[in-house]
Amino acid sequence: MKFYQSTRGGARVAACEAILEGIAPDGGLYTPEEFPRLDMEKLREMDALEISTQVLAALLDGFSEAEMARIVREGYAGKFETEDLTPVVKAGDVHVLELFRGPTSAFKDVALSLLPRLMTASRDKAGAREEIAVLTATSGDTGKAALEGFCDVPDTRIVVFYPEDGVSDVQKAQMRTQRGQNVRVCAVRGNFDDAQTGVKAVFADDRAHGWAARENTRLSSANSINLGRLAPQVAYYFKSYLDLARRGEIAMGEAVNFVVPTGNFGDILAGDFARRMGLPVARLVCASNANNVLTDFIRTGVYDRRRAFHKTASPSMDILVSSNLERYLYLESGRDAALVARLMRELTEKGVYTAPESVRKALAERFWAGCADDAAAFEAIARVWRECGYLLDTHTAVAWAVCEQFRREADNGKKTVVLATASPYKFAASVLTALGRAPAPGFAALDELNALTGVSVPKNLAAIRDLPALHTDVVDKADILSYVKEALR
Repeated sequence: MKFYQSTRGGARVAACEAILEGIAPDGGLYTPEEFPRLDMEKLREMDALEISTQVLAALLDGFSEAEMARIVREGYAGKFETEDLTPVVKAGDVHVLELFRGPTSAFKDVALSLLPRLMTASRDKAGAREEIAVLTATSGDTGKAALEGFCDVPDTRIVVFYPEDGVSDVQKAQMRTQRGQNVRVCAVRGNFDDAQTGVKAVFADDRAHGWAARENTRLSSANSINLGRLAPQVAYYFKSYLDLARRGEIAMGEAVNFVVPTGNFGDILAGDFARRMGLPVARLVCASNANNVLTDFIRTGVYDRRRAFHKTASPSMDILVSSNLERYLYLESGRDAALVARLMRELTEKGVYTAPESVRKALAERFWAGCADDAAAFEAIARVWRECGYLLDTHTAVAWAVCEQFRREADNGKKTVVLATASPYKFAASVLTALGRAPAPGFAALDELNALTGVSVPKNLAAIRDLPALHTDVVDKADILSYVKEALR
C-alpha cells in the first residue's frame, strides 16, 4: 500500500484517511510519498472520463480502477456543458483550456464534483461511522462548487465562509441562494486570508480539544489543502496535452508550457504533480494579480506576506498566504518535514521566510512568474475580444497578460496552454468595464454583456437571478470557531 505523509512529519496515512482528514493533525498537508508514472501512449486513446479515472486511480492508492471509474462517471456524466469536460480551444496562437464548463461555471467544479464521492467512499473504506462536516474558506469559486457538490449528500454537512466584500455579485448570489438541508454559508468581515486562517484555527482547536468527536462528527475540508480536492485537477493537464497531440499540434513527448492564474498555488501545483507523473512540461508559468506574493517568491525565493492587500477585479486570486505552496516546499526540499514546519512557523510568527537554495534552483528551472494588475487584465480582455473574438474573464485575463510577458522575456519556443478558470459572466461587470461599457449593477450586467458580445450566459447563472437569499449570516473573523460549533450542534 502507498502512503501519504504530512508535510510537517506528524502523520503517515492511507489515501482514504488523507481524504477524510483533509489536514494532518500537525497542521501539515498530506502529500504522496511517491508519484506513479503514467503511460502516455495508453492515455492517448482515452476520453475525458477514462483519463480522469487513470490519473486518480494511480494517484490515490487503495481505490480500484472500477471503483474510480464509478466515482468519475457519477461525478461528471451529464453535469458539464460538454462530454469533453474541459475543452481546449484556440484564441489567436494561444491554446485555452476551458475549465469553466461545469455546473457552477468555475474550474473548481472539476474537483468538487468528485470530492463528495471520494469522501463517502473513503469513509466506507476506513470503517468510519461519524458524520463528515466539511469546512471551507472561499475566495469566490470554491464555495459554490463545494456547496453544489455536497448538497444533500447523506451523512455530510458543509459550512462555507467567504469574505463579505471580496467576491463578485454573481459569486455571492450563487452561495447565498444555495439550497440543501445540510449547507450553511456565512460571510466574514475581512479578506480571504482571514477566512482561511479562521477555518484552519477551527481544525487546530478541534485537534486540541476533540469537540467534534463528541458530536459524532469528523471535520474535513473541501479546499485544495485536501488531497482529494487537488488530485482531480491533475487529470486536466494530461487531457489538454493529449488533445494537442491528437490534433497534431504537438508530437508525443514534446514539452508544453502551462500558464496558470493562481492565488493559493493549488491549480499550478496540480500541474507540478502531473509533471512528476510523466507529463512533458516545459515551464509552469505562475500568473498573479496585484497581490503578487507568489511572483516575488518564485523570482527570489523569499516569501513575504507583509505587504498591502489589494482588492482586485480577479477576487479569487486575492490571497497573500498560499497554502498549497507548503506541499511544493516539502517535495523540493527532499521531503524535509522539519524544514517545512520551521518555515511555516516563521510565516505565522514573522510573516516571511526564505526557501533553501535547492528550492530556489528548482523554481528557476521549472517555473516562471509574472503579475498583472487590473489595468493590464482589462486591456487583455478588450484586445483579445477585438482581435480574436474570444471573451476572457478577469482571472484568465491575468494569465493572458502574464503569458505575453513570458513570451517577451523568456520565450522557449514551446506551445503554450493558458488555463481559463471561470466564465466571464461570473465577473460580468468587470468584463463590461474592460470593454468600455458602464455596467448596470447585479444581474443586469449579464444581460448587457450578452447583448454586447452574443456569448451565451451559462444556464446555471441565469437561473439564480430571481432566487431568494437563504444565507445571510455575517461574522467577525474571531467568531468563526463559535459559529462552526453552533452549526454542528
